[in-house]
Amino acid sequence: MSHLAPLIADLALILICAGVMTLLLKKLKQPLVLGYIVAGFLASPHMPYTPSVVDTANIQLWADIGVIFLLFALGLEFSFKKIMKVGVSAVIAACTIIFCMTFLGMMVGLSFGWKRMDCIFFGGMIAMSSTTIIYKAFEDLGILKKQFANLVLSILILEDILAILLMVMLSTMAVKNNFEGMEMLQSIGKLGFFLVLWFIVGLYLIPVFLKKFRKLMSDETMLIVTLGLCFGMVYIAASTGFSAAFGAFIMGSILSETIDAERIERLVKPAKDLFGAIFFVSVGMMVDPGMILQYISPIIVITLAVILGQALFGTTGVLISGQPLKTAIQCGFSLTQIGEFAFIIASLGISLHVTSDFLYPIVVTVSVITTFLTPYFIKAAEPFSDWADRKMPDTWKLLIEKYTSGTRAVNHDSLWRSLILNLLRITAIYSILTIAVISISFRLITPLCMSYLPKPWGAITAAVITLISAAPFLRAIMIKKNHSKEFTTLWNENHANRLPLVATIVLRFLLAIGIIMFIMAHLFKLSVGLMLGLAIIFVVFIVFSRHMKRQSIRIEQTFLQNLRSRDQRAEYLGQKSPTYAGRLLSKDLHLADFVIPSESNWSGKTLQELNFGKTYGIHVVSILRGSLRINIPGGSNRIFPMDKIQVIASDEALTRFNQALSTMVQIPDAQAYEQGEMSLKQLLLTATSHFCQKSIKESSIREQYRCFVIGIEHEDHSLRAAHPNDILQDGDVLWVVGEKKDVLLLAEQM
Repeated sequence: MSHLAPLIADLALILICAGVMTLLLKKLKQPLVLGYIVAGFLASPHMPYTPSVVDTANIQLWADIGVIFLLFALGLEFSFKKIMKVGVSAVIAACTIIFCMTFLGMMVGLSFGWKRMDCIFFGGMIAMSSTTIIYKAFEDLGILKKQFANLVLSILILEDILAILLMVMLSTMAVKNNFEGMEMLQSIGKLGFFLVLWFIVGLYLIPVFLKKFRKLMSDETMLIVTLGLCFGMVYIAASTGFSAAFGAFIMGSILSETIDAERIERLVKPAKDLFGAIFFVSVGMMVDPGMILQYISPIIVITLAVILGQALFGTTGVLISGQPLKTAIQCGFSLTQIGEFAFIIASLGISLHVTSDFLYPIVVTVSVITTFLTPYFIKAAEPFSDWADRKMPDTWKLLIEKYTSGTRAVNHDSLWRSLILNLLRITAIYSILTIAVISISFRLITPLCMSYLPKPWGAITAAVITLISAAPFLRAIMIKKNHSKEFTTLWNENHANRLPLVATIVLRFLLAIGIIMFIMAHLFKLSVGLMLGLAIIFVVFIVFSRHMKRQSIRIEQTFLQNLRSRDQRAEYLGQKSPTYAGRLLSKDLHLADFVIPSESNWSGKTLQELNFGKTYGIHVVSILRGSLRINIPGGSNRIFPMDKIQVIASDEALTRFNQALSTMVQIPDAQAYEQGEMSLKQLLLTATSHFCQKSIKESSIREQYRCFVIGIEHEDHSLRAAHPNDILQDGDVLWVVGEKKDVLLLAEQM
C-alpha cells in the first residue's frame, strides 16, 4: 500500500467536513462561515469522537495563504474612489464605532485581569463587524436596496480599510511590545508613505503592462500573472516591515482600478474560496470545548458587550453624522456581530506570540453567537425605533430633528481652501515619488557608478541620473496649480491675495531647491553657496525645458487615464451613468436607460421614423448594442431588439415614454402561432404546370409563394440539393418548406 502524505489526508478530512457542514448550514439559511468553523471544530484534535487533523503546522501555513487570498479579494472589491463617494455619514459612523468599540474591548479585558497586549488586540477584534455576514443577511431579508442598507455597506467598506490600518498599528506595538505615541506616529507616517508610493507606482505601471500584453493573456496566464503580482507585493510589504495581508490588500486595490478587475476577480474566486475555507476551518480547529466551559462567563459578558456596544455606538455614530433616528437605529442594529477581521487579528496576535491561547476560542465563540443573532436584530430595528419614538420626550425629538435637518450649512466653495488642499496633495504625492527615486538611486545606481567609473565621474554620473529621474516630479511640485482656475480667480479678485499666492510658489521652489541640494550633499563635498547656485540653475532648467514639461504632463496623463479607465469602460458599456448626468438634475432633466423589448413594434425602425422627440419629448443620446456604443445617433440609425437606449428628458416625458414602450409590444396570439407553423411537403411537378421547364429562379416560388425549394427528387429517386439555376422537369418531386397555408397554395399550382 502506497504511503499517503499526512497533509493530503488532512486536506481530505477538512474539505469533506467543510462540504458537509456548508450544505447543512445552507439548508438552514445560515452563513457559510459558520459551516467552516463547525467543520474545523469537528476535525480538530479537541474533538475525540471524530477523525482529527494530524499535520496542524502545514494546515496553519495554508491558513496563512488563505488570509492573503481573502485580503487580496477584498482589495479587488475595494476602490480608493469608493471612499470619496461614501459620504461624511459613513466616515463619522465608522470612526466612532471603531474607536469606541476598541476602547470598550480594552476595558472589558482589563476588568477580567487580562494582560495589556491581550486587551489591546481584543479591542481590535471586536471593533469591526462582518461585511460577509451582513451582506448575506440583507440579501436574505430582501432589504439590500433600502437606504439604510447602503449606508451600512459604506460603513463596512471604511471599517475594512481602518482594519488594515489597525493591523499595522497592532503589529508595530507587538514588535515594540509597548505603546509610544511618537513611534506610533512614525509607523502611521511610514504606512502613508508606502501606501501612496505603491498605489501611484502600481497604478502607473501595472495597467500599462496588462494593456501591452492583453492579447497574450489567456485566463490561465492572467491568473498566474495576477497571483505573481499579489505574492510579489506580499514579499515587498513583509520586507518593509508590514504584514503579508497588507501587501495582498494593496495589490488587490491597485488591480481593482484596472479594466481587467472583474475578470481577475472571477479567476481568483475559486482559489480564494478554497484557501479561505481552509482558513476558517483552521479557526474552528482552535476552539477548545474545555476552554469555552472554563471561560463561559467572559464569553457571555463579551457577547453582550459586542451586541450592546455595536448597537449603541453604531446608532450614536450614524446619529452624530446627521442621519434620522430611525436610520441610525437600523444601522446600529445591523452591526451587532464580529466576523472575518476578528479571526485575522486573532491569527496576527498568535503569529506574533503576543496574545494568550484562551483569546482565540473566546472570540470565535462570540462570533458564532452574534452571527446567529444578526438577522433577528436587523428585524427588530424597525419595531425598536417605533418604540423609541413613542417613548422619547418631545424636547429630545425636537433637538434630534434640528440636528439632522441640515440647518448648519457649511461653505464648500472656498477657493482658498480648494487651492491649498490641492497644493498640499500635489506636493505630498510628488515629494513621495521624488524621495522614492532618490532612495532607489542611492541604493542601486550610485554604488554601481562608484564601482565602475573613476571617482569624480562616478559621482557626477550618479548625480545626473538621479536629478534627471527626479526632474519631472520636481517640476510638478513647483509648477502645478500655478495657472489653475482657483489661482487665477484669486489673483484677479483681490490684490491682497497676490502676496500669499506668490508665497505658495516660493515655498514650493524652496522645497525643490532643498531636495536638489540634499542630492548634491550626499554625492559631493561642496560649499553651501556652490550647491545653492547649482540647484537654482537646475531649477531654471527644469522650469523652462520643454522636454521636461512634456514628460511631466505625459506621466500625469498616463496615471489619470489608468485611474479613470475602469469608470470609462463602465460608462461606455452603459453600466454606469455618464459624469454629465448629475448636472442635468438642476435643469429638471434626467438621463435614463431603456431596453427595447424583443417583441417591440419599434424594432427595426429608424429614429427618423419613430420621431421620439416630437412624439414623446425625449432625445436619444446613445444606443448600446452589446459592446458597441453609438453616441448621438442620427435619424438613419435603427433600433433593434434588446438595444439599450440612453435618453434625456423631463420626468413627465420619461413617464410617457416608459408607458409607450410597454404598450408598443406585439404579443402573438394562438392564431399567430398556428399561422406561423412551418411544414415540409413533397410536391409532384406535372407537364401541365406552368413551373415546368423553368429554372427555380424564374419560377419565383420564393418571392411569389413565400416557399423555399430545398431539394429535387428525380424519377430514379435520387435527391439532391436545389440550385437557383436548376431546370424543373416533368415528374420531379420538389421538397418545399414554408408556412402551411403558403405550401398548400403552391400545391394547387402544381
